[in-house]
Amino acid sequence: MNLHLFSTIALGAVAALWIYGAIEAAIGVPRLASLAGAPPLDDADCPSISILFAARDEAHKLPGALATFLVVDYPRYEVVAVNDRSEDGTEEILKRAAQENPHMKAVSVRELPGGWLGKPHALQKAYEQSTGEWLIFTDADVHFAPGLLRSAISLAQKRGWEHLTLSGRTEIFSFGEKVVMTFFGLAFLMSVRPWRVSDPRSRAFAGVGMFQLIRRSAYEAMGTHRRLAMEVVDDMKLGKLVKQEGFRSGLAMAGDAVSVHWHSGLGNIIKGTTKNFFAFAEFSLFVASIQIFGILMMCVVPWLALPFLHGWALLFAGIAVGLAIILHAGACIEFRISPAYALTFPIGALIFAWMLARSMIVTLWTGGVTWRGTFYPLEELKRGVV
Repeated sequence: MNLHLFSTIALGAVAALWIYGAIEAAIGVPRLASLAGAPPLDDADCPSISILFAARDEAHKLPGALATFLVVDYPRYEVVAVNDRSEDGTEEILKRAAQENPHMKAVSVRELPGGWLGKPHALQKAYEQSTGEWLIFTDADVHFAPGLLRSAISLAQKRGWEHLTLSGRTEIFSFGEKVVMTFFGLAFLMSVRPWRVSDPRSRAFAGVGMFQLIRRSAYEAMGTHRRLAMEVVDDMKLGKLVKQEGFRSGLAMAGDAVSVHWHSGLGNIIKGTTKNFFAFAEFSLFVASIQIFGILMMCVVPWLALPFLHGWALLFAGIAVGLAIILHAGACIEFRISPAYALTFPIGALIFAWMLARSMIVTLWTGGVTWRGTFYPLEELKRGVV
């Protein structure tokens, strides 16, 4: 088989996958639920809610997030925050807030027991101190809009969901953040297929760390965070367990009702995902290698090969590049940045592939993952994969 024929076949397969993905996205994205379309509940119809989060060395971002949690427009709610062995002012911030606000409970973890990762353990402790009929799992740097809880409960009840995760606003500022996060958003869309999550016949699942609402009875029936004790990607796997146990789950677009500035700058994004990306591949060298190869073939090779092709190969590469630009431009608009950033698509793909490779290399080289200041051996993490 000569090179031109091989290139034509390979790029034809790439183009076919892009066409399939674009068609499914064009049909699926408009079907995604929106928080804006959910009428807020009246006071009498509001069940009790517990907002639960873990904080470790979050003194810089915590006050801003906590301020939004404690002023939500909701009649029956509590905030249960767990200080997870912090070494900065996190514990003092939480204790002071608990003293000043009747909605607030503060819990401190001094030591981490064996068989647990820090965050799942802290969230388990938060649940054990909570009383709400519904639970919200979030992070210590997330901001809530005042009317969020009324709309979220309204949407979950209207759709008959026991679990609702929200895709909110990720604030991005620097050039590097814009390149990587818009690619990340598109990659999430194309790999998770969030419009399938609410289909009980589909195995698709999702869990976004900034906001997960779950009925207490469903959470207890699926085994609480004890089932996620050694799971690095605990937010996504919470969504997986919900579906596995036969409960109804859904994902909705929250717009500005939930927001977060994840990591500041490209360097911190790369460092911050070192623990996550290989975990998404379930610590499998084979799976991670296939993922890296797929990213390069789908998102980089057509762009690099375009100037050297002719005939059908050129057409197929052009289809792949054109659809990537269109879909990435849509992601840019969602992130409220210029659609011109769609032209950075292959750069974002290369960085993303490096992030996955780096996560794999570092985890294998060190023999485990360092998360929140604690080292966890790889063999224990593999046994804890959900």
